[in-house]
Amino acid sequence: MLKRASIRAGLLGVVALAGAFADCADDSSADYLPTCRAITRAASNASTVYYPGDPSGHYAADNEHWGVTSSSASACSVEPGSIADVVKILQIIAATRTPFAVKGGGHATNPGFSSTKGVQIALTRFNQVVNNAATGTVDIGAGLLWDEVYSALDGTGLTVVGGRLQGVGVAGFMLGGGYSWKTNQYGLAVDNVVSFELVLPSGTVTTVTSADADLWFALRGGGNNFGIVTKFTLKSYPQTDVWGGVALYSTQYVDSVNAAAAKFSATAPDKKAVVLPSYSNTPTGAIVIGLLIFYDGPSPPAGIFDDFLAIPYETLAVQTQSFVSFVKSLAYQPDGARMRFSSVPVIQWTDSLLKVVYNESQYWSARLAPLEDPPPSVSWQLDTMDPTYLSHGASSAWPPTRAHPFLPGALFFSWANKSSDSAMLDAFHRSAATIRAAASAEGQDIAEAWKYPNYAIEDTSLQEMYGGNVAKLRAIHARVDPHIIMGLAGGFKF
Repeated sequence: MLKRASIRAGLLGVVALAGAFADCADDSSADYLPTCRAITRAASNASTVYYPGDPSGHYAADNEHWGVTSSSASACSVEPGSIADVVKILQIIAATRTPFAVKGGGHATNPGFSSTKGVQIALTRFNQVVNNAATGTVDIGAGLLWDEVYSALDGTGLTVVGGRLQGVGVAGFMLGGGYSWKTNQYGLAVDNVVSFELVLPSGTVTTVTSADADLWFALRGGGNNFGIVTKFTLKSYPQTDVWGGVALYSTQYVDSVNAAAAKFSATAPDKKAVVLPSYSNTPTGAIVIGLLIFYDGPSPPAGIFDDFLAIPYETLAVQTQSFVSFVKSLAYQPDGARMRFSSVPVIQWTDSLLKVVYNESQYWSARLAPLEDPPPSVSWQLDTMDPTYLSHGASSAWPPTRAHPFLPGALFFSWANKSSDSAMLDAFHRSAATIRAAASAEGQDIAEAWKYPNYAIEDTSLQEMYGGNVAKLRAIHARVDPHIIMGLAGGFKF
């Protein structure tokens, strides 16, 4: 069993979190204390309920999220230690109509998506990683981070299709679709699920496989609408050492980097090779061009990354290393930041479109700089993918069609002050609209370039993400959750 290293001991954790929750705290959480006490009485010794002021630090850790804007001060937090206790908790919540949230890793940036004023359910104790050699699968607890999963599998010669960066949680990533370093080879994370262990809103525990056509469809990309998933069983694949890391370039070489990235995006030279370009500002406002470079093997064949490596770089940190070491090297943990992602999918990252993205980075870095000192952090992070990547899976909640293998792009902004929220959110929408308009103007048919739920900002419509699947997903939800229990939790709701 794995123990979450981020659990903070003592009052220090509580004090630190209190500051982070200052702008979202009010007295409303006290209204839900009777529900908390009912859960305390009903739960077994395998589970623990924590209250504000808890000296162990568990309450603080259970409510803590990657971004301040997605954290809240709950009436209590509960760490269920058995699936039977998850059933009891959900039944009490349903009976009392208490708002709740389910937190896996806490990486969601949208407010209220995995946080609440009511009952915070932290799946920390669902932390198993079980390698089933006979079936070629791995059982993964819904409370883990992907780097914890990879650490547990390190040395086995096996891996699974999971998250790309340190700190990303298993549960939200899986339920939203899941882009991986392995997606070119094996598809999305949801294309590699064998089964889900699910507590339905009714309190029934079930194992969902392809034999249950509706729930199998809905859970693969449909978010937290259909119950609480406590375990994922995934296909396993061989894993060797990998080659990769980070390259940083100054803006004087932007044309060369853009040309190389556009060529790579268009040709997809090797399914084991991935390049993710980004355009970000520094605390001084200067723009830096970054590349995450990955090859799923100890060394790449000659020529694949030559165009990038030939460009004079500011920093080049690439090497042969274990897969878990590579993932752990890719961490960004802002200190007390407000933040959001936004989704900008296109059909192709062409040279001309990359120039638009670069210009956006310059424009918004300068425009937003006067808001704060140091200025807000702004970043445009783009995916390149093999054009056949959606062929590895079958019909699922997301994406709503597999006929258009679009490339996801993410806007990621972080800032310090609540007073900057309105300007930052406006920048998100305006920049995303500019990029989509540029893609359309150069002839890209992006009408069905569906937004990726795990990147999508909170006001994204269901239609923008799920297209023609919305009606079917609403019908499935109405059948499995007629009393709208899961509607008491945040997220994109059907």
